[in-house]
Amino acid sequence: MIAVRAVHLAAAALLLAAVTWSALSGLSDPGVALVFMAVIAIGERVRVTLPGNREQAPIGAAVALAYALLGPLRGLPTSHGVLQAVAVAGAGTLAGMIRLPPGRPGPAILDAAARRLLTVGFAATLFQPLYNSGALDRVPLSGPAYGGFLTGVAALTALCDATLAAVLHRARTRQRFTTALEDELHALLGIGSAIVATGMLISLLAGEVGLWALPLFCTPLLLAQASFRRAAAVRATTGQTIETLARATEIAGYTPVGHARRVADTACALGRELGLGTRELALLEYAALMHDIGQLSLVEPVPGGATALLPQPEQQRIARLGSEVIRRTGVPRQVSQQVARLADPCCRPDGSYDRSLPISARIIRVANAHDDLLTAARDRGLSGPEGRLDALERLRLERGRTYDPRVVEALARVGRRPRGTE
Repeated sequence: MIAVRAVHLAAAALLLAAVTWSALSGLSDPGVALVFMAVIAIGERVRVTLPGNREQAPIGAAVALAYALLGPLRGLPTSHGVLQAVAVAGAGTLAGMIRLPPGRPGPAILDAAARRLLTVGFAATLFQPLYNSGALDRVPLSGPAYGGFLTGVAALTALCDATLAAVLHRARTRQRFTTALEDELHALLGIGSAIVATGMLISLLAGEVGLWALPLFCTPLLLAQASFRRAAAVRATTGQTIETLARATEIAGYTPVGHARRVADTACALGRELGLGTRELALLEYAALMHDIGQLSLVEPVPGGATALLPQPEQQRIARLGSEVIRRTGVPRQVSQQVARLADPCCRPDGSYDRSLPISARIIRVANAHDDLLTAARDRGLSGPEGRLDALERLRLERGRTYDPRVVEALARVGRRPRGTE
């Protein structure tokens, strides 16, 4: 968590310096600053949660970026500079965070606030000194060239924000940095691009229409945010449906209580260790929760629900039956495909490695076997570290044939860490 503290401290130090400087020197165009501050605060209040538990306040972020890139306002020059841009963004963000619902602001919101301050400072540093010194007039940059310059600064700012987000996500989840950065760049193509475009357009059009640019360009972003909320509601409903289906085997007495959730948690920890992205992790969790749904087709339950102890052909039959059930539930098709292959060995009969076997299927098989073997170890009187070591050694005996060696070793690494640090 050193990286998280470093980012938070850097943002706090920058905000303190900006507020101190603004208080001592006075605000330039205070009326304009207060309007931008108010809109940022409103945007903070109507934030949205994106996939991967990303907290985002699109309107607040866009307006903060617009103020950092604000040049002329209704034809008149501005002179607020870098530190005032940071102070206004910080004050608006903090004002919007006052009296948030219970449990907030959480880590994700604090991370987003720190990122905003640092990226606003970055954007303002690239733009404000050049604008206030008159360097942009001497180039000269006008019309399309000025718009192109703003676009370049906004693009660099977006990359800076994505990098900071990846650093924070890596620190909090132990996901590989390259994977986290890839996720953030992918997210940038969604609402991130709308935020950057809106901020750039507000700063550009404010030179002609003044502060009316704020409601004019924030309205489409507000509508886009509403669409993301609806999409998030659909995802939440899908997740609840999957959780309910996963419990069906427990209620029917086919699997131990909590087995599906334990397998899903272990699978997600392994997925992060192996560098899976946010979307891949979500599909992995769905498949792991529903991996035993095929057991409902059995006349007699498997003792203890331990499918890992069955002959491989029987495991494959149960997996295929479960896949057929899942395919009819409307969840993403990748989930049924992963479940269909989860009992397949990682090597073909000739000994060659089966590269067609999805990594998620290999992960779920190891996670499921691990939970089954832990239960069997407890039945033999082995518990705690002793039981986990016994289960791991049994998995290692079959690695390279039944279980993927990379996944088994990832399990060993995850198991060596203190609980809660996966």
